[in-house]
Amino acid sequence: MKVTFTPRAVEKADVLILPVAKGADLEKVAAKLPKEALKQVQNAANAAEFKGSKGQSVELLAPAGMEVKRLVLLGLGEADKLNEKEVEYAGGRAAAVAMAAKAKDVAVIINVPESAELDEAAFAARFASGMKLRNYRFDRYKTKKAENGENGDNNGNGRERDEKTRIETLTVVTTAAEEAEAAFAPLSALADSVHFARDLVNEPGNVLTPKEFARRVVEMAQEVGLEVDVLKPKQLREERFNALLAVGQGSKNKPRVVVLTYNGAGDDSAPIAFVGKGVCFDSGGISIKPSSGMEDMKGDMGGAAAVVGVMRALAARKAKVNAVGIIGLVENMPDGGAQRPGDIVISRSGQSIAVLNTDAEGRLVLADCLDYVKEKFNPARMIDLATLTGAIIISLGKEHAGLFSNNDDLAEEITKAGLETGERVWRLPLDEAYDKLIDYDIADMKNIGGREAGSITAAQFLQRFVGDVPWAHLDVAGTAMASPKTDINDSWGSGWGVRILNRLVEMAEKG
Repeated sequence: MKVTFTPRAVEKADVLILPVAKGADLEKVAAKLPKEALKQVQNAANAAEFKGSKGQSVELLAPAGMEVKRLVLLGLGEADKLNEKEVEYAGGRAAAVAMAAKAKDVAVIINVPESAELDEAAFAARFASGMKLRNYRFDRYKTKKAENGENGDNNGNGRERDEKTRIETLTVVTTAAEEAEAAFAPLSALADSVHFARDLVNEPGNVLTPKEFARRVVEMAQEVGLEVDVLKPKQLREERFNALLAVGQGSKNKPRVVVLTYNGAGDDSAPIAFVGKGVCFDSGGISIKPSSGMEDMKGDMGGAAAVVGVMRALAARKAKVNAVGIIGLVENMPDGGAQRPGDIVISRSGQSIAVLNTDAEGRLVLADCLDYVKEKFNPARMIDLATLTGAIIISLGKEHAGLFSNNDDLAEEITKAGLETGERVWRLPLDEAYDKLIDYDIADMKNIGGREAGSITAAQFLQRFVGDVPWAHLDVAGTAMASPKTDINDSWGSGWGVRILNRLVEMAEKG
C-alpha cells in the first residue's frame, strides 16, 4: 500500500473517509468538502443520528461535486480517549470499510479534536498505520476459474489468481504532512514486519519446512541489514543441541537454528535476546495428536515468526539497541526414527530430560536455544515466545498471552507494552511448589507435569535453562494463530508478538 501525506484537498478516490470524534463539529471536520457535498454529509448524519460514537459509520454514495465513489463518516468515540492505540485501531476500522467496498484508492481527511492525546502529525501517522496493518490478506493459494480458459489445462479448465481487493494507495490529508510522513516511516516498517510474520504463520507445513523457513529469514535479513547465521544438523550436533535434534529426528525435513544479530546501539552493550519456538508442523510425534484440528499445527511456529518479525522491525526502523534473535526450527513427526515416550535426552546445558510425552516438544526446542543464547551472547534480558500449551487457552482464552517471568521489572514493562499496543498479557506465577511437579526419579526433569497447572509447569521447565538472566516467557498459543479478529487484523495468523516486543524496545530506547 503506497501512503502519501499531503495538505492538499482530495480530488479523486474510490472511498473518502472522514474520521469524526464524538460530539465534533461536522461542518469543521468536513470543511475541505465542496459545499454541496457538505450539505449531503450533514443531512445523512442527521438522518442516521450519527454522533461520532466509536464504531458508528455512515456511508454516502457519489457525493456531489467530487470524483469520489463513496464517502464514509467514521466514528472515533470520545476525543479525550484518542491515544496511539485507539487511533491505530480506528485506522484499522477505516481500512475494513474500504476493503469491504473493494476500494483500491482511498483518502482520509484528518481533523484532530483539541482534547485528543495526539497532535495532528502523530494522529495521521497512527491512523495510516492502523490502515496498513489491517490491509492484509493471505490468499496466494486462492484461485478461481478463468472465463476464457487461459492458464488452464488442455480441457479449457482455466485457473487464475483469486485476488481479493486490497487498498493500493492511501492519501492522508493533513496540515502536518511532512511531520506525519516522518512519524509514519517507523510505523510502516513495523507493519511490514507484522505482515512478514503473518505470512510465515499462514503458510502450510508442506511449504514452510525448517529449511524453507531458514531460507526466507536469510533473504529477509539481507534485505534489511541483519547479520544471520544458520546452524544445520552437523553444526547443531557440534553445538550439543541434543534436545532440539531429538524433536526433529522423526522427520525427513531436518532441523535448523537461525541466529539473527542486530547492533544498533553503536557500542558493545549486552543485547536483548528474543527466542522463538519454530515447530513448523507438530503432529505430536509418537504421542500423536487427535486428527481434529491437527491442521492448525502448521502455526506451531508462531513464536519464531514473532521473533523474526521484531528483529526485522528493529533493523528496518534503525532502532538504537543491540538485539539477538534465535529460532529453533523443527518438524515433530512420528516415523520409525522418532523419539519415544520414556527416552532420556541430555540437553545442551548438560541437564537430562525424560521425554514422557513427545507432544511436549516445544520446551525441548527452547531449552537448547535459551542455553545457547545465554552462553554465546550474555544478554541483558531474554524473552521467549512459544505456542507452548493448550492449557494457556483454558486459563486465559484467546484474549491474553500468558506471561511468566523471574524479574518483576521486566514483567511490568511487558505488561505496559501490551496495554499500549493491544497485545495484552496476563502474568501467572512461578514457584518452587510447581517446580517439584517436573522432577523425575531417573533424570533431572521430565517434560510434562501432569494435568494440573500445565502452562506453569512448562514455564518452570524453561526457567531451568535461563540461569540468573532476567527472563520472560510468553505463551502465545491462544494469540498467535486462530485468535479473535481485531480492528487491525483479520488474518488466521495474527503476527502477535511483533508489536509488543517492538514497543518494549522503544521503551528502553527512550530510557
